[in-house]
Amino acid sequence: MNAFRALLIVAWAILVGYTAIVIVNHGMGLFGVFLGNVVAMGWPGQFNLDFMFMLTLSALWVAWRHQFSVAGLMLGLLAFFGGSLFLATYLFILSWLTKGDVKQMLLGKARAEA
Repeated sequence: MNAFRALLIVAWAILVGYTAIVIVNHGMGLFGVFLGNVVAMGWPGQFNLDFMFMLTLSALWVAWRHQFSVAGLMLGLLAFFGGSLFLATYLFILSWLTKGDVKQMLLGKARAEA
């Protein structure tokens, strides 16, 4: 579990640094570039579309884990728009709250105990 937590921390730190540099150099115009690449029907668009479906799966899992409660739906939205920054933070916190119990991390407490 410690290796997993270390991976989450390293990934989060690299992504925060990279994102900061991109914002300084290119501004906050992510959505226009992201969707523009998809509309252009090239490889960058294919990658963005694939990534958007991964974000969708992440968001659905987070919402499902919280049994589609209001909080779960809000966390799902954060997962979709926050990407790996959200997911790394979320999984890191879950790893502590569940004391490293992977079954409980993946399923939630109610489903893990059923």
